[in-house]
Amino acid sequence: MTSSQTRPVVVLGAGILGRRIASVFLAGGYIVHIRDPSPQALTAATEFIDTHHPAFTALTPSPHPTSGNYETFTDLPMAVADAWLVIEAVPEILELKTDIFGEVDRYAPADCVLASNSSSYKSGLMVGKVGESRKGQVLNMHFTMPPEIRTVELMTCAGVTREEVLEETRRVLVRCGMVPVIARKESTGFIFNRLWAAIKREILYILAEDVSSPEEIDLLWTNMFQLPESLPPCRLMDKIGLTTVALIEDNYIQERGLDSSMTVDWLRENYIEKGKTGSSSEKGGLYDPTPAPTTAPAQKNRKQTPPLYLLDVGLGSNNPDITQIPTAGRILRFEPSTGEMKTLVDGQSLPDGIDISRSASRIFWTNMGRATSTHDGSVHSAKLDGSDVQTLLSSGSVHTPKQLVVDDRAEKVYFCDREGMSVHRCNFDGSQHEILVQTGCTSEDRGDMTRWCVGITLDRIRGHIYWTQKGPSKAGKGRIFRAGIDLPAGETALNRTDIELLLDGLPEPIDLELDEQKHRLYWTDRGEHPLGCSLNSVDLNMPPQPKSRFLKVKVIARHFNEPIGLKLGADGELYVVDLGGSVYCIENGKKTHLWRDDACYTGISL
Repeated sequence: MTSSQTRPVVVLGAGILGRRIASVFLAGGYIVHIRDPSPQALTAATEFIDTHHPAFTALTPSPHPTSGNYETFTDLPMAVADAWLVIEAVPEILELKTDIFGEVDRYAPADCVLASNSSSYKSGLMVGKVGESRKGQVLNMHFTMPPEIRTVELMTCAGVTREEVLEETRRVLVRCGMVPVIARKESTGFIFNRLWAAIKREILYILAEDVSSPEEIDLLWTNMFQLPESLPPCRLMDKIGLTTVALIEDNYIQERGLDSSMTVDWLRENYIEKGKTGSSSEKGGLYDPTPAPTTAPAQKNRKQTPPLYLLDVGLGSNNPDITQIPTAGRILRFEPSTGEMKTLVDGQSLPDGIDISRSASRIFWTNMGRATSTHDGSVHSAKLDGSDVQTLLSSGSVHTPKQLVVDDRAEKVYFCDREGMSVHRCNFDGSQHEILVQTGCTSEDRGDMTRWCVGITLDRIRGHIYWTQKGPSKAGKGRIFRAGIDLPAGETALNRTDIELLLDGLPEPIDLELDEQKHRLYWTDRGEHPLGCSLNSVDLNMPPQPKSRFLKVKVIARHFNEPIGLKLGADGELYVVDLGGSVYCIENGKKTHLWRDDACYTGISL
């Protein structure tokens, strides 16, 4: 089999998946024919393809291929006449799929590959009307839901699909930006659906036995498998140790009377008895003792950037009517892999700080209010899709709330109040609202910008809060402080004695982030060039400089356009947004533009 960019890929069925499959191959630079007996379905498919083309192109390896062209057909023989690959994506009716395969076999060229997108039926069940000479070119090619989910499962047809057909198809899908995997044997459910079936089955057992609730199950899943440090299942078994895995499984086998031949017996025979007991073993476990070398360095550079949650304060030229600024703020979800920017919540009053609770699956954010002088700030939350907006602290409860951080373990929200000259915290529902730090209390104090608290972060390990007091604009009077996460006994927010001044004389420090494990503090600074408009850090493990009582500042990146929001990624990368409408990723000192428009971004989370 040899793929072709002069002969078409044919997609049979213009429904929800068919149009997406067509978009995948177009993004890879292939000619595509889309066939459906319904003209209305074809019209809907063309509208989808034309609208979503950038999202699919963004998935392909750089440099992106030149996009292919497409045509639509209602006539099947015309559509497949010169095809090198035909993919059926028709309704899940076995008789219909069998008839379609038979018709394609009659009209397609002899070297054409036939693939089924079915996840319910093995392709071996569909070849009853296909000639023997073609069966080595038949396979399952199951797409999930691109561009959001890029995995594609390939599976042999009754074990007769030629190896080169599977391998060439895999290569083509990689070119198109997909993540293909090959099932080594024909298997009902392929790979993922078998995994998913086992998970669903055990969840239903748990619910039926009234052991837990859906909410608790999802909470456990999120905190076990969806955290940045979470391991995938095979890596996790190796880390636990395969001997322990087998012993635990023995309990279930004994209690439930299960067959052990294809689980722990197989594991002991093929791994444990050969000394392959896990990641702590010299012989490894399910994985080899040393990681397999990366076949292409570019793969590391193309790691999946997580979805980013952004705040647009509403001051940009994307809002042409400045009278609408008091309610022009938005919360957005940005998908760097596809370039999709989606508004989740709008109508906000100068939103400034944002963070996400994984345990509650909610977004938390601050609104400064209709103006910075109106004392009508508020704090809110919503589900991750922007629904179920709730108010934690109503308008006027605080003055000008700024940056915000969530403590998931304690279910607390911490934030700074700029003109309120204070650091606050409250519960996820807004209860137990308290002031932890108060830098001033009179109207005269409020005019002193060196008292204004802006950025905040937490050290949960050592029990500290950090915050910035930015000082006047471009004045070089910015400071960073640290104090205990709780008020000392018998002291107040105004007179607490445990406050430490860590850094002074900074251009204009704004948002903070802390790597708790490495004990390194990061911050954005929107002050004057060359030291302002920068991303900076200090190593909190190091002593102060000999000629100064302050730590040594490292400038990581410069030349932002008034940077505000900052977030630390799972692999040590840093994400920054600025008032110039840009979203950046900074990794190993390299600053990469992820997005730019006419908005003014103040907050970022992931």
